[in-house]
Amino acid sequence: MALLLAEIAGNIHVAAACLGSAVGIGLIGMRASDAVGRNPGASTKILVQALLNTAFAEGIVFFAIYLAH
Repeated sequence: MALLLAEIAGNIHVAAACLGSAVGIGLIGMRASDAVGRNPGASTKILVQALLNTAFAEGIVFFAIYLAH
């Protein structure tokens, strides 16, 4: 029984990380498009920051999957 509960908890852990990462990536994209709309001249700098932050948000999922197994 304890093994089953541990497996379920690990799966919930990965699901929460995936959900949080997806929400974070959506917020990054929303804010980046708002920022480019307000200041088109800074679009390159905004794009670089948005891509870096998206990569970091996706990295959380890989850590969660690694820790679950």
